[in-house]
Amino acid sequence: MNERPAFEPALVQEVATLLARAQRIAFITGAGISAESGLPTYRGVGGLYNDMTIDEGLPIEDILSGDTFRRDPALTWKYLFEIERACRGARPNAAHAIIADLQHRHEVCVITQNVDGFHVEAGSRDVIEIHGRLRELLCTQCGKRRSHRHFDAMDLPPRCMACGGILRPDVVLFGEMLPLRAVARYELALQRGFDLVFAIGTTAGFPYIYEPVATSARAGVPTIEINPDLTPLSSLVAYRFASGAGAALRAITAPDA
Repeated sequence: MNERPAFEPALVQEVATLLARAQRIAFITGAGISAESGLPTYRGVGGLYNDMTIDEGLPIEDILSGDTFRRDPALTWKYLFEIERACRGARPNAAHAIIADLQHRHEVCVITQNVDGFHVEAGSRDVIEIHGRLRELLCTQCGKRRSHRHFDAMDLPPRCMACGGILRPDVVLFGEMLPLRAVARYELALQRGFDLVFAIGTTAGFPYIYEPVATSARAGVPTIEINPDLTPLSSLVAYRFASGAGAALRAITAPDA
């Protein structure tokens, strides 16, 4: 049986009080929130790859780029298949479930770098998947979309059953622009503002992840980081839990348990 980390009681109680009083809450999440689902905290496309063995002698950033996909889609898909297999069988964890449950008492907006789809699968409704979702496939020719639970038995590269065009995952590859619809939702959410901002399991390496937390902190909005590692946000936030996401969120949402 896992024991709850020994958080400072005053820290837990203060953040729990802020949470109880907040109306509109942002959860900005990265790969670390999915670690308890069995996914490694990879540093790449939505947090789903690490130092993979590359047979072609190219950096993984080049292989998983928009340029390479257009030039040699089979090469990009070879490693997308590997990424998908590494994620096979993983499911949302307690942290995803707690965030989803909070929307019954608060207005909750989730902004995530992750492409695993776990926030939506856990039941969160207002989710901005800024990097897309790995198992949502899009035909590059006719635009038809379809979801896949796994990539087994697919051709290399996979093709659209409707028109024969090459499929691609609906994710942001290296060198590509963020999806316009997600950006529009993101900007609208920031314009409306938040009463409380959580940054969970993210290294905040992208400006669109770092800036909402930094801007909120400068404006006096309470900000909380949950991350076992120090990040560029660590010195900016008002409160910090040096732990995994599930343990900290359980403590905050049930401080007397």
